Amino acid sequence: MTAVGWVLAFIAFDILVIGIIVFLASRKPDTFRVERRAVMNTTPEAIYDQINDLVAWQAWSPWAEKDPNAKGTFGPSSAGVGAWFAWDGNKNIGKGTMTIIEAKRPQHLAMRLDFEKPFNGTNRADFEMKPVEGGTEVTWAISGPSPLISKVMDLLMNMDRMIGRDFERGLAKLKAVVER
Repeated sequence: MTAVGWVLAFIAFDILVIGIIVFLASRKPDTFRVERRAVMNTTPEAIYDQINDLVAWQAWSPWAEKDPNAKGTFGPSSAGVGAWFAWDGNKNIGKGTMTIIEAKRPQHLAMRLDFEKPFNGTNRADFEMKPVEGGTEVTWAISGPSPLISKVMDLLMNMDRMIGRDFERGLAKLKAVVER
């Protein structure tokens, strides 16, 4: 085979691989949801107060430890509906803003997450606190649209596992804070 033949064969193979990846990605759902749960030996109110106050987040956020030098800006209020926190950090945490959009003490809190880096996107985070034997079960979930680029990325690196690990670390840190 000539050099040109090898180049054409290589290009054809690359196109085939890319086509397979795009086909597999396009068959994934158009939305995603990642959630983790933990039981904490305290009241729903104690947990809610830590989640509802964005300043308090810094003590248990799994992303604060990924970039201790990140720039953070709080809105005029750090708690309740309308409170927001903007961050600008390294490649591990990116840049974005989280805004509390629903606050029903002590059982539910929701946030809008607007990401600028490494990718633009808007997602929703929900926290549910439910009394159970032995304390309170906390559910932390993120959901949103899954455009094609996200579907391709999910084929290569599992988003549930990646984000889920951060949620697990954050819930463990939150548990340590509220059970003190």
